[in-house]
Amino acid sequence: MKKWLRAQPFQPATIAQLQILIDIFVDEYNHRRPHRSLPHRATPAAVYDSMPKALPGASRDPDTHDRIRHDRVDKAGSVTIRHNGRLHHIGVGRTHTGTCVVLLVQDLQIRVINAITGELLRDLILNPNRDYQPTGAPKGPTRK
Repeated sequence: MKKWLRAQPFQPATIAQLQILIDIFVDEYNHRRPHRSLPHRATPAAVYDSMPKALPGASRDPDTHDRIRHDRVDKAGSVTIRHNGRLHHIGVGRTHTGTCVVLLVQDLQIRVINAITGELLRDLILNPNRDYQPTGAPKGPTRK
């Protein structure tokens, strides 16, 4: 941050002007600049927004199974998850092929989130009786 501040063409003369520059730096650093240390070179804001948050005073049910899984959408447009020892395929869509995703799993509730942008790609309740969880979109190309 010090190097960035020194490199600015306009050097602040007051605390208020310095605060304006610091706010610009923080916004750029957290929302626009990809970070090498984060998965898929995401921004800190995208990672923070994609993670589940603790709620104040909320007691956690000990029977609830929560987990986070990182994956990549395959060529068929789906990701896989194991539930009760059985592999399930979750359709996300072929337009997302190769996209790095984060799966937030709470029992049968699954959220598929784009790891870089934080966009929610799919929210579903897993049907444990089906191997493939379809997207619900009609099959085949769209007709004109």
